[in-house]
Order: sequence, then C-alpha cells, then structure tokens
Amino acid sequence: MRKNETKYFILIFVAICFLATGGVFVKLSELPPINTGFYRVLFSIPMLMPFLKKEDFKLTKKQVITIVLAGAFLAGDLALWNISFSYTSVANANLLANLTPFTVIPCSYFLFKEKMTKRFLLGGFITFFGVFVLMSNKVTLSRERMIGDLLCLATSVFYAMFMLTVYKLRDYVKSNVIMFISAFGSLIVLALAISFTEGFQAPTSFRAVWPLFALALVSQILGQGLLAHCLGKVNASLSSLLTLSQPVVAAVYAWLIFGEELSTQAVIAIGITLVGVYLAKTQSTADDDEKVMEECVEVCNEE
Repeated sequence: MRKNETKYFILIFVAICFLATGGVFVKLSELPPINTGFYRVLFSIPMLMPFLKKEDFKLTKKQVITIVLAGAFLAGDLALWNISFSYTSVANANLLANLTPFTVIPCSYFLFKEKMTKRFLLGGFITFFGVFVLMSNKVTLSRERMIGDLLCLATSVFYAMFMLTVYKLRDYVKSNVIMFISAFGSLIVLALAISFTEGFQAPTSFRAVWPLFALALVSQILGQGLLAHCLGKVNASLSSLLTLSQPVVAAVYAWLIFGEELSTQAVIAIGITLVGVYLAKTQSTADDDEKVMEECVEVCNEE
C-alpha cells in the first residue's frame, strides 16, 4: 500500500466519521426535514468562502453546469434522507441510505472502466454482510415503514449520482470549489421542494440554530467536503464501499457517547466489515500497481 493512497484511504474514513453524525443533528433540529437540509447547505457557504481564491473559478460553462448538477443530486439525497426519519427508524435510514455501492459499482464499471475483480466483489459482499449482521437486530422492514424505507433507497441512488459526478469533476476542479458552487444547485432544488411542501421556516432560537450550524460544519464541510476531496484519488467503487461502513461508525458513537452496550454480535459484525473493506482495499492497491507497471513497460518500449 503506497503512502499517498493510504493517506486518502484514511481521509475517506475520517470523512465517514463526520458524516455519521448527520442523523443525530437532524433528529435534534427543531425545523422540518427539508428546511433542515436547506440551512445545512446555506450555512456552509460563508464557512467555505475564506478557503476560495479568485483563480479557482476559472471554469468552463460545462464544468459549472456539472457542478450545479452535482449539488442538485446532493439536494435530493438530503431532502429524502431527512424526510425518511419521519417514517422509518434511524437504523433503517443508516443502512438503506448507504447502499450506494449497488449504484456506484455498476456505473463505475460501465462509465469509468473500473475493474470488478472477484476479490473486490468478495470484499464488497463481506462488507455488506458485516453491516447487515450489525443492523439485523435493529432494522425492521414492514409495510408501515415502507414509505420511509423507499425514501432511503432513493436517497442512496441520489447520493451515488453525486459521488459519480464529483468523481469525474475532481480531475479538473478543486474540492472546495465543487462544494461551494454545488451548494447553490442544492439550494435551488431544496428551495423549490420547500415551497411546494413545508413552507420556509426560520430558526428563532439558539436551540434551533446550533444543530443547523453543526450540520453545516461537521456533516457538510468536514464530512461531505473531505469525501469530495478524496474522490478521484481513490476509485469510485472503493469510495462507495467505504461509505457502507457508516452504520459501523454510528454504532461506535452510540457506545462512546450514549453508553450503549456493544454486544458480541456487534463486535463480530464490525470485525467482518473491516475484513471486507481490507480485501477490497488490497485488491484496489494491486490494480493500481498493475497500472503503474503497465505504464513503465510502455515507457520502456517507447525508449
């Protein structure tokens, strides 16, 4: 495993740790779900501005439109995920909304020609199995919760489209620029959704405001922004597979912060998940090494 690749692998995991706090802050918000998503994005804009330079905005019209589209995909993810908490459990939301690999991996294969080796697929299956074992006592799929569960599944598709779009953009555009411009795309979609559903509401107290600022800083900038920074440095399939481990991080948070007991089953499940990620990661490294060798052979032949 090369040093640079290891760095981005760790950064993605750190991003997931930040993203895993999102459900907690959404639950604490006093505003309706889509309003909560709107302010999460709105408050992130001034936080990003100090990290932007004038030369960062030398973009083509096509790039700007693509970034705005990425923001629209993220808005779909935020709106549907926040609404799902009103219909289903946090456990269901955490599991179903993170099924992005089932969209990203096939798309990456056809769009970006990323190899889907048996070892990578085995690692992905083991990772999913580990998460399923972890959530098996908490997840309940029922007719009463069907609306919320379907919203969560739709959320995973929107988030997968966001990841794929950003993955392609990162070849040319800095992550902070992507997060800044995409925020306006997100705000347009969320504002339209609010106008047709909840109606605009403003936070009027510190108790109402602080979860929104926490979402903007921790989830949107530190979580989403850091993940966007790593996309393009680590292949899309592996990145999406890592996001599947978000329920594992949430379980550890519950143990550390709320004192919830980690059962033997949970510990085993976390171990299974880590083994799956490791298998997928080592295969990714092997693929990258193979590419480097091929490039070296091509250079030598040219000489």
